[in-house]
Amino acid sequence: MHPSAIGPYQIQRELGRGGMGVVYLATDARLDRQVAIKALPADLAADPDRLARFQREAKVLASLNHSSVGGIHGLEQADGHQYLVLEYIEGETLADRLERGPIHVEEALTLAKQIADALEAAHEKGIIHRDLKPGNVMVTPDGVVKVLDFGLARTADGSPSSTNAAAMADSPTLTSPVRHSPTIPGVIMGTAGYMSPEQARGKPVDKRSDIFSFGCVFYEMLTGAGPFPGETVTDSLGAILHREPNWPLLPPSTPQRVRELLTKCLAKDRKNRLHDIADARLELDRAISGQEWSSAAASTPFP
Repeated sequence: MHPSAIGPYQIQRELGRGGMGVVYLATDARLDRQVAIKALPADLAADPDRLARFQREAKVLASLNHSSVGGIHGLEQADGHQYLVLEYIEGETLADRLERGPIHVEEALTLAKQIADALEAAHEKGIIHRDLKPGNVMVTPDGVVKVLDFGLARTADGSPSSTNAAAMADSPTLTSPVRHSPTIPGVIMGTAGYMSPEQARGKPVDKRSDIFSFGCVFYEMLTGAGPFPGETVTDSLGAILHREPNWPLLPPSTPQRVRELLTKCLAKDRKNRLHDIADARLELDRAISGQEWSSAAASTPFP
């Protein structure tokens, strides 16, 4: 049973739930608008580490004001519990969209550019998402992207919300590669199949980890399958660390510059990876506008 009201918000129904919270659709009668309200599951609400991460998500969202990032309206307290009052976004997740198969190249380029825009805004604030995946990307009926769920986000300098959160910063939770799956206990924070090699090894991450995850999501949009599939979490992590994506799966109509961009995003050694998501956005702009590679780049063989 969900609550009938949280503060001034009237709960209509549950929208979904996962390892980090339950989300309800609610009505703000004062402003006559719908909102999404995120609550920690009851069994986690008393956990100081999860509560600190929950509060950190509120602060991260409050610091971001971008059209491609799901916004926050406020933080509510009721009956000893805390709730995030979030922008309600109509549409479907990218994961749901991909259940119907790959996305046409032209549309995938447009969606990827918006995801890159959102990551660029976060990175400019020194915020690393650390859990970018199709399930954390909403697409509205008009094709507008909203990146969600900054619950695992962290500042680039590693600043935590509390001492306990610091201990968790590069460890606690691993999500399986199966879409819509629950969070399961583990030693790595993130989602198998979309995390960078350094993240999979439990090492400290920087914005280049988000760039790797972006490459995973973009590849999946174009092919309908993740670049590092596996029947189990272990299989998926092994693929991330030791195997290359199946490049021939990319549609023949994929622009050469996009193929090159994907190889740069998915480089296993972050020293060889694209260093700034703004560069990806610029490449996508050029691909969308149909600009050609320079003769030197065009002559570079693709794996």
